[in-house]
Amino acid sequence: MNTRLIFVFILLVYGVAAQAQQVITGTVADAETRQTLPYASIRVLGSGAGTPADAAGRFSLEVTALPVTLVVSFAGYMPDTLTLRNTQPVTCLLKPDIQNLNEIVVVSATMKEISRQASPIPVDVFTPALFKKNPAPSVFESLAMINGVQPQINCNVCNTGDIHINGMEGPYTMVLIDGMPIVSSLSTVYGLSGIPNSMVKRIEVIKGPAAALYGSEAVAGVINVVTKDPVTAPRWAVDLSGTSYQEYSADVAGAWKKQKVQGLTGISYFNFNNRVDNNADNFTDVTLQNRLSVFSKINLNRRNDLPLTIGMRYVYEDRWGGEMQWNRSYRGSDQVYGESIYTNRFEIIGHYVSTDIPRLEADISYNYHHQDSYYGMVPYLATQQVFFSQLRWSRDTGKTRWLAGVPFRYVYYDDNSVATASADTLNPRNRPHLTYLPGLFIQTEWAINKKFILLSGLRYDYHNHHGSIFTPRLSLKYSPANNHVFRLTTGSGFRVVNLFTEDHAALTGAREVIIRNALKPEQSWNVNLNYTFQHAHAGGYMNFDVSAFYTYFTNKIVGDFMTDPDLIIYDNLSGHAVSKGFSVNADVLFTNSLKIIAGATVMDVYQVNRNDAGIPQRTPQLFAPRISGTFTVSYTLPRLNITTDFTGRVTGPMHLPVVPNDERPEQSPSFAILNIQLSRVLGKKWELYAGVKNLLNFVPSDPILRPFDPFDRNITVNNPKGFTFDTSYNYAPLQGIRGFAGVRLTIN
Repeated sequence: MNTRLIFVFILLVYGVAAQAQQVITGTVADAETRQTLPYASIRVLGSGAGTPADAAGRFSLEVTALPVTLVVSFAGYMPDTLTLRNTQPVTCLLKPDIQNLNEIVVVSATMKEISRQASPIPVDVFTPALFKKNPAPSVFESLAMINGVQPQINCNVCNTGDIHINGMEGPYTMVLIDGMPIVSSLSTVYGLSGIPNSMVKRIEVIKGPAAALYGSEAVAGVINVVTKDPVTAPRWAVDLSGTSYQEYSADVAGAWKKQKVQGLTGISYFNFNNRVDNNADNFTDVTLQNRLSVFSKINLNRRNDLPLTIGMRYVYEDRWGGEMQWNRSYRGSDQVYGESIYTNRFEIIGHYVSTDIPRLEADISYNYHHQDSYYGMVPYLATQQVFFSQLRWSRDTGKTRWLAGVPFRYVYYDDNSVATASADTLNPRNRPHLTYLPGLFIQTEWAINKKFILLSGLRYDYHNHHGSIFTPRLSLKYSPANNHVFRLTTGSGFRVVNLFTEDHAALTGAREVIIRNALKPEQSWNVNLNYTFQHAHAGGYMNFDVSAFYTYFTNKIVGDFMTDPDLIIYDNLSGHAVSKGFSVNADVLFTNSLKIIAGATVMDVYQVNRNDAGIPQRTPQLFAPRISGTFTVSYTLPRLNITTDFTGRVTGPMHLPVVPNDERPEQSPSFAILNIQLSRVLGKKWELYAGVKNLLNFVPSDPILRPFDPFDRNITVNNPKGFTFDTSYNYAPLQGIRGFAGVRLTIN
């Protein structure tokens, strides 16, 4: 990695803030309890200037002249305006909005900012305040706090993973950054680890069918990482932390403003270089990592204050896991087993609003991803480039809002596997896989009356290998009262699979990959029924949410780990697959500073395939727990500014990839990962936090089969059952109990 290029990159996107003439300060608090409201939003009326409050509800804002009118807002409270004629400190008291307790702004449903309550598609919204209750060095790990979302570690050696929603594997989830589909395919495994938490404004999650504007790949759902706005971001935000495992993380973000240009730059660094082998199998329990991520976002306010936004991100990661005595000199050799992965990734995204054609917007993104890796002696060299563009036009006509778009996606993929090898065995060469996917979608949102909203959409895509793809989507929202909402959504999906970019098991270990037949694209239909209820009472308020989901697959591509311990056999199902279940979430806030967030998901995920005799056989989905749940309990002592956060995730049994005559259980045990944290706000700028992760010290047993013979040299010696080296048996992180501590600095 060339460090000089990184510094040049930072200098190009960073600037010097203009010096303001006046500084106004104040505090935002609850009008009834006088408890401060952390991270409330403060904006200057009639301009783009603004700032968030800090963790203690205090703010400081530079303005060019007085008097000035501020608009102060906080989720669950009625916004207020305040006119200041001098620089004396002020206190803004907000009243709880009983009628709109969950009016958090979302964009993932219709690509416009609307309240979560008004959205015809159920969207869960999570702010950094939740993830700070159990701090993690990446978005990937933070998502474990969300009910129904399961970050799954897919390899016991290199610890890469993906995100499962409602029991469906990672490739069925579309991951977006600011609405752009730039984390997919090859980067699904690594892309989420390089998003700096300091840049995240909120994360929006749609479980189940999304709007037509997201295409057919969003079968399980959508995760949209919305980055901070340079206008309201703190001048400086620093988060430094470490653990007793010797994991060290640094997250730094700085915002600047100059006339009509605002910018935000974030740098995230994570280092773990401590070889740990608590289970004494001579393999690292946790992958050693060295990761640097640089992110920058620039807003240009043009004519009529219409925005032009440009964002860039660069990620470099060096990770390895394997036998304890491994070093770089053994990379790719058969002397000491190790899995070593170098990742270089660059992204750019842009958003433009036309000044000439009303309501016309353009989105564009590009990403380059290069992976240089060895899994033991097996090299995997892959390069992927993805270009995405989209024109969107919207118009309101009476009670109907029209949204139409013309998307286009181009994917270039090349590697050294059979996925891109030519059929010419005498003169073999790579044949990069090229995908062209132009499309067209139209979506209507019809407010039938005050109680009913109908959202319908139809999308057409043309795949250069598979032809025409039609994706209908339909959502109905019914609100019999302000605090009761029913939502019914349904739609279809179509997905092309690339095994070597999506299934890590195809590369690691000693198994040979067999593709039995020419794989056909998968097709699916899904439906989701959601009900939300909000209730205010004298001691606080609560939000209640329950969802039922069902997805039916045909042509589903599955990996058979069971038939032969030396093989992974891929083929289309001759039957069907089903993912069904329901989830319940509750969010309860009391005026005495106690807050409880809890949720549980019960699901049944399985496949029905016909055997050689034509008899249907039901097989459960691997790594899909029958029941799981998350919870967060927080309590604040206002006078001391000390908050206690008790968080956890409970996971029921899940089926695992055992081999014939395997002595390890076919299902994992039920287990819980519990964490506790104490945090204290000091003054206007500082926050200290410390705690313990994995309080019960739960770690899986026997995760690697025959770790003493990773190259299968001695499979005939004292091995009557014919076992071979295998790393795919995994269901939980191998990190035991550990302490952590950190400090945050926020300068507005």
